[in-house]
Amino acid sequence: MDAVAQEAGISKASVLYDYGTKQGLIKAVIERRIEMDDRALADIVAASDRAADADIKAYVARASCSPTEEDRAVTTSLCATLREDEIRQPVRDVVRRRRSAILTSATVPRGAMLAFLAIEGLLCLERFDLQPWTDEERAGLIADIEWLATHGPDDSRAVS
Repeated sequence: MDAVAQEAGISKASVLYDYGTKQGLIKAVIERRIEMDDRALADIVAASDRAADADIKAYVARASCSPTEEDRAVTTSLCATLREDEIRQPVRDVVRRRRSAILTSATVPRGAMLAFLAIEGLLCLERFDLQPWTDEERAGLIADIEWLATHGPDDSRAVS
C-alpha cells in the first residue's frame, strides 16, 4: 500500500480511503486491466464491421502482441491473490463473457473454443515467463491458432 501511494503521489490514507483494503486495491487493478483489454478487443471487433468470427479473430489479433514486462509483473503479483473469491470473480466473469461472445459469433464453435483455449495457454506461458518464443515462432503459433479458430480440428487441411 505504501509503494502504491508513493507511486501515485498520494498518501497511504488516500489509498485506503479509495480502496478499503489491499484486496480492494488488487481487485481494482484487475478490473482496470480487464476494462483496458475489453476496449482493445471492442475496437478490433468494430473495425471488422462484425464480420464472421469477429470475436475470436479479435481475440487472436489481441494476442498477437507479446505480453509486456508490465503484463508479466502484474500477472505474477496477482497470482497468489486469485485464490480469494473477491479477487477471482472479476476474472471469472470476463472469461465467461468473452467465451460466450466468441461462441455466439463463431461459424465453427469448436474451433473457436479450441483457439480461445490455445490463446489462454500461450498467454499464461508468456506472462509467467515459462516459455519464451522467438518472434517467428510466436507468429507461426498465432497463425495456426487463427486457422483453428475458423476451421476446427476436424478440417482435413493440414495446419501450417
